[in-house]
Amino acid sequence: MGLDIGSGLIKVVVIDHGKREPRITKVVIVPLMADAIVEGEIMDPGIVSEAIAAALVEAGVTTKEVVVAVGGRDVIIKKIQIERVKEHQARELMRWEAEQHVPFDMESVELDFQILDPDATGPQMQVLLVAAKRELVESKMRVLGEAGLEPSLVDVEAFALHNAFALNHPDALTGMVALLNIGHEVTNINILDDGVPILTRDITVGTRKFREDLQKDWGLSLDDAAALLQGYDKTKALDAVVAVRGEDIIAGIDRAISFLETNARNGGALRTMFLCGGGSRIPGLDDLLGQRLGIAIEHANALGNLHVMDGALDGLVADEIAPLLMLPIGLALRQNQ
Repeated sequence: MGLDIGSGLIKVVVIDHGKREPRITKVVIVPLMADAIVEGEIMDPGIVSEAIAAALVEAGVTTKEVVVAVGGRDVIIKKIQIERVKEHQARELMRWEAEQHVPFDMESVELDFQILDPDATGPQMQVLLVAAKRELVESKMRVLGEAGLEPSLVDVEAFALHNAFALNHPDALTGMVALLNIGHEVTNINILDDGVPILTRDITVGTRKFREDLQKDWGLSLDDAAALLQGYDKTKALDAVVAVRGEDIIAGIDRAISFLETNARNGGALRTMFLCGGGSRIPGLDDLLGQRLGIAIEHANALGNLHVMDGALDGLVADEIAPLLMLPIGLALRQNQ
């Protein structure tokens, strides 16, 4: 069971791994009270745990084990190169290596790593290093505990997105591509090189700011603004807001790409960007991103290569919710990885 605790929605995806291929057996999406989570920080654990418990009741699951993820500015992902050693020796070296690459106090972080080329024989090896502030992990554990749950695994959001993306878009795992997850408060860009995550960045713009601009600058009600963002038609008001907030997202993407070009060893160029998250449906945003960035823009489909069981989406419209499901599907897939 993958549990995505977002700023505006709680999303639960249950995947059955008992057959040859994973099958989605249930999807539940419940709204979360405004400001219960702000910029990824849980402001009211009670409200959040109650919403999680309600989602689980609706999902009809009895298991208490879930897969969750952490992300944001308190998580560092870095691809590094070190002397080739055995994995147990690398584990001993990693804290020292992390001190050179992670801008956190080493006493306050959880560390993990993955050797990316274990079968190579050269003197150097590529390692993906991950560090998360312990406080961030413990905060997530506490809210799950209040909901009566126990995490079987704590993933990293960028990796969970990657897992779902890799399953549904295997042809996109060559060269350098980006996955842009436009959420309620934050937009995350995850850049992959031949399928390996090499850079992740958070941009502090999400659908909330689009909605607030429509309300403040154009006098729309909350419901009318939300309907515009989730609809299919362009309007003068929406075009104006997309032009402004879209540029904010583009500026964040440009900074990430510039950093990558400055520090990349292979000198590869970004060829395609895939969009997901609730904000990926905003009319006109994909066109703006394609025109300004000069690259191909496609919409990622979290359900593209997954079998969905009858009744799994009861009360939900697949085309409308698919952009929201990349992260929770990626988490639920981790049971089979």
